[in-house]
Amino acid sequence: MDIRIGIVGAGNRGCHSFGRIISEREDTCVVAFADPNAKRAQGAAELLGIEANIYTDTESMLAVETLDGVVIASPDHTHEACALAAIASGLHILIDKPLASTTSGCLNIIRAARERGVELFVGFNMRHAPLLRRIKEVIEAGDIGNLMLIETREFYDGGRSYMCRWNRRYEWSGGLWVHKGSHDFDLLNWFNAGGEPVRVSAFAGVNALRPDAVPFDLEPGKPLGPNCTVCAYREKCPDMYEVEPRLFSEETAAADGYYKDLCMYTSDKDTHDNGIAIVEYDNNVRASLLQCFVANFSDRLYTITGDRGTIMAALKTPTQIEVRPRWGEENRIIKVPPAGGGGHGGADPRLVDCFVDSIRSGASYGSNLADGIRAVAIGEAAERSWREHRMVEISELVDLRDAGSV
Repeated sequence: MDIRIGIVGAGNRGCHSFGRIISEREDTCVVAFADPNAKRAQGAAELLGIEANIYTDTESMLAVETLDGVVIASPDHTHEACALAAIASGLHILIDKPLASTTSGCLNIIRAARERGVELFVGFNMRHAPLLRRIKEVIEAGDIGNLMLIETREFYDGGRSYMCRWNRRYEWSGGLWVHKGSHDFDLLNWFNAGGEPVRVSAFAGVNALRPDAVPFDLEPGKPLGPNCTVCAYREKCPDMYEVEPRLFSEETAAADGYYKDLCMYTSDKDTHDNGIAIVEYDNNVRASLLQCFVANFSDRLYTITGDRGTIMAALKTPTQIEVRPRWGEENRIIKVPPAGGGGHGGADPRLVDCFVDSIRSGASYGSNLADGIRAVAIGEAAERSWREHRMVEISELVDLRDAGSV
């Protein structure tokens, strides 16, 4: 019998990632979408080539459908309310990162889950990338000794589009240190399993994607935007952003006023297009994350140093890890089997595999509520740090030692 899944959120992740993976498996099916925009939800079903019931709110879907699991892939600021509704149903729940857009929202979810006796699977898909799992094994084997430093650098060509859509607003995303950074902050926590984050310093800003940095001359009386689809400079702009018309069009916008292709230069954004965050842990480990959403390539690069050696790897080179010893020059190359298909270095399908396995067998989730709040706490601290120009203690937000047992 197929496992019946309902998806909350019919945007890119709900449709093109989770929706496609689940609907293409032989043992699972998407039976319903819940999205305030029924036109968009219907478009998602059509793109997937499936028949799915459409609901405009999570509660209605949960009340009517007979489901085995729920995937929450709605905008970040809605995660808390959607998760609380799903928790009340007692179903298996996969919530795409971040757990919530604020630490307080995470705490509310944790309390409700503990009271109901359910666990949530937090969608930190990067943990499932074969390259990163192999790095974790090398660290745990002691090949580089005791951890000292972890450096992650992310260049994301597609990150420019954050300034076109809901992610651009701090109130809706928690800021890009939460929305985007939670991926990487979770990896820092995962690699440094023996430590708890204590304090964060971050620096960020908008250098390129702003009105005075448009990369071509404007004509008198011919303004930019307001969105790429109708912009007078559509054919000229090197950053023109294409959208899927069955999900984002004038017709879908008529229902909720949402455009996914606002001009990334003139949009009403208050998030950053580049930044650096530094995290200090209680076990004498330090970690940093660089985010750059202005580049012609996408990659995540890792440098992890212990007192006996250094690991170097890049997600664009997913089949090898270089280990450099502290003494000598005999560097070692570790081969990693190819990941196969799927987004995020082959991680997305493996994330869904784990979710389905947990529904079938009750197997524990790979990343849980405690992991979810730790990543969000670092992200929220980073947002406060760069906005308030100060170092932020994690204890200002939450006591992580107690959060898992709230």
